[in-house]
Amino acid sequence: MSEQAEENSKELAFEEAMENLEQIVKQLEESDVPLEKAIGLFQKGMALSKLCHEKLQSVEKQMDRLIGTDGNPEPFSVQGNVEQ
Repeated sequence: MSEQAEENSKELAFEEAMENLEQIVKQLEESDVPLEKAIGLFQKGMALSKLCHEKLQSVEKQMDRLIGTDGNPEPFSVQGNVEQ
């Protein structure tokens, strides 16, 4: 995948990336794709898969910060610890 295409894929929302990945999988499963095109689709699919994985890991880290190690919610402030 070219750097331009990779940069564009990083701007995709998770849902858009998943939808694109599903379309690629359908193309590879259902049609008689020439080898060169199949390789390109596979590479794009792998990049989208990586992007989705990274986005999910990011959300998981955010959730870990919101939920304490004991499983109970911890106070969360967008502005940080502001004393009143």
